[in-house]
Amino acid sequence: LENTSERLSGKNMPHEFAPSKNPKARIKVLENAGELRIPMTTGLLIGIGESPFELIESIYAIKEIHKKFGHIQEIILQNFQPKPDTVMKDIPSPQERYFRTFVALTRVIMPEMNIQIPPNLSPISYFDFLSVGINDWGGISPITPDYVNPEFPWPSIESIERNCTNAGFQLRARLPIYPEFMSFVSSNLKSKIMEIADSGGFVKEGYLK
Repeated sequence: LENTSERLSGKNMPHEFAPSKNPKARIKVLENAGELRIPMTTGLLIGIGESPFELIESIYAIKEIHKKFGHIQEIILQNFQPKPDTVMKDIPSPQERYFRTFVALTRVIMPEMNIQIPPNLSPISYFDFLSVGINDWGGISPITPDYVNPEFPWPSIESIERNCTNAGFQLRARLPIYPEFMSFVSSNLKSKIMEIADSGGFVKEGYLK
C-alpha cells in the first residue's frame, strides 16, 4: 500500500510521477484480493514525507480491509532508503526513533497481525525491533541479495537466530503463506505444502538441512 495519502501524489511529492502508487487503486487491489480469498502481504514505506497522521490513517485502512475480508497475512514496515540517480536521492532515511515508534503503533493498533521489518535496512539495530512488536524478518537469503536494496547485505541467518534467542524468541522458517492462512490454499497445493510443513504450518526442521 505504501500510504493512503493522496497528498503524496501531488506536485513535487514522492508519488507525483507514479500512477501505479495511487492509493485508491492499491486499496482496490487489496479489496479485490479479499473478495477472491487471496492471502496478501501489504505494507507501508516510512520516511517519504508523510505526516504521523497519514501513517496512522494508513494503518487503520489496512485494519479495516482485514476486518472485512480476513486475508491480510502480514504488514511490512520499511524505512525509506534514498537511491542515487533518483529525485529523492538527497532525502535522508527516517530517524530510527521515528521508525520504531510507528512499528510499535502498528502493533498496538493491530495486536494479532504479523509485522515484518527488513533486517538489512537496520543492520546495527534490527534486533531491537523485537521489543516493539515485530514477529517476522521476511525473506533472508545466504545465496541471493536483496534485489531492491542490494547495497544493504542480509545479516547472516546465524546472527539473526542468535539475536532472536537472546531476546527470548525462537527463529523458525516459514513458507510464503503463513500457517494461519493454510485454509485459503487449494487442496492440490495444500498436499504439496504438507510435504515440507510440520503440524504447526512451519517448514520442517529437517527439510532445511
